[in-house]
Amino acid sequence: MFSHTRRRGTQAIAAGVLLASTMTAPASAATVPPLPLPAAIAPLLDQLWVLVAAALVFFMQAGFKCVEVGMAQRKSSTSVAMKNLVNWVLTSLFFFLFGFALLFGHSWHGLVGTSLFALKDAATPQALGLVFFLFQAAFASTSTTIVSGALAERTSFAAFLIGCVWQAAVVYPVFGHWVWSGAFDSTNPGWLQKLGFIDFAGSSAVHSNGAWYALVGAWMVGPRRGRFDAHGNACSLRPNSMAYATLGVFILWFGWWGFNGGSTLHLNAAVAGIILNTNLAGAMGGLVAFAHAQAVPGRRDVGEKFLGGALGGLVAITANCHLVSPMAALAIGAVAGVLHNIGFDLLLHRLKIDDPVGAIPVHGVCGVWGTLAVALFGRAELLPLPRWQQLGVQALGALACFAWAAANATVIYYLLKRTVGLRVSATEEELGVGLTPDLMSPSLPPTTKS
Repeated sequence: MFSHTRRRGTQAIAAGVLLASTMTAPASAATVPPLPLPAAIAPLLDQLWVLVAAALVFFMQAGFKCVEVGMAQRKSSTSVAMKNLVNWVLTSLFFFLFGFALLFGHSWHGLVGTSLFALKDAATPQALGLVFFLFQAAFASTSTTIVSGALAERTSFAAFLIGCVWQAAVVYPVFGHWVWSGAFDSTNPGWLQKLGFIDFAGSSAVHSNGAWYALVGAWMVGPRRGRFDAHGNACSLRPNSMAYATLGVFILWFGWWGFNGGSTLHLNAAVAGIILNTNLAGAMGGLVAFAHAQAVPGRRDVGEKFLGGALGGLVAITANCHLVSPMAALAIGAVAGVLHNIGFDLLLHRLKIDDPVGAIPVHGVCGVWGTLAVALFGRAELLPLPRWQQLGVQALGALACFAWAAANATVIYYLLKRTVGLRVSATEEELGVGLTPDLMSPSLPPTTKS
């Protein structure tokens, strides 16, 4: 399928040694012009960098696990952690079997891929080979993990499994095809890509896609018991550990350097600037969200908003990090911090939708903002369209993302509610949700169809 794997591996190691030797050269050698790399080495350095980036994105799963376990109640910590692992297992399998094909296969009218199922006949113009698949599989798992956090502590295991499979195999890949199919084969673009839509590393394709799917699921499954009082006022459910959630934010932030930096698909001069913009937007998002939460009367949920604002800044810069200046990255992060807090309060206190980890304002609200910021802050000479026309295309893409993800979630969760049931029993929720009998409290009644 992808030939010469062993020979390429040897060459990649040699390339890494060559790169390390140049980085550790004595200071006196700094004035010596660098030798041009042999033609065979540059693609292997690209493979090495994207493989490292894929590992960083994979490691983000540990960050999601820490955030979700930290934000959830202690009684549910085991099931929340196990669901993160189940999410990776299912996404790895179903993205390999179906998702990659729907995302990057031969396009049917720019709507969906029709080849490459289980990587069959994947002779490819993409020089990265299997490394490209691994990188994309790690991206897919990021989108599906968003849903597990938003539906935590009251969703049945069967509903979680089926919803995760559908998202990994169909929902994420189809929208991704509209945006990114040309990354695998430049002659095979999706319909949004043809219009000039830009989403560099997935503010919409990964983050908003998962958030809108989660929004519908959280609305349909309903809030956790005790989240609202009889008058509809939000009640505090003590999180397991904000310290543990903070560790998760650090891990996610670290992984984001690979998430955005690796999306160049090449080890080139743009990588450092992309990572710089990513870091600045996350830092400013956290600072502004914290200050905004402190300034608003009542000072509610300051810790959650601080962590979420930092992540929101990282989400917002993801679509545009290759197009904007560092000062623009700061502005994008600042707006993301405020929008995150507004979205957080709107969702919880006005719409009465329970999102235990705050995934929807982070990935949904800030994902839309980052998608629009492409046109508002991107360097004009790097945009394919005039600025205001670009803004219209970006808005169309964000709307299409919402419509596609929300429509799929409405259908799949309605069917699940009518068949296997969305919620666990009241007793199981009270004692702590489990996945199997040995991971839950004894003598719990079966899941109810509610």
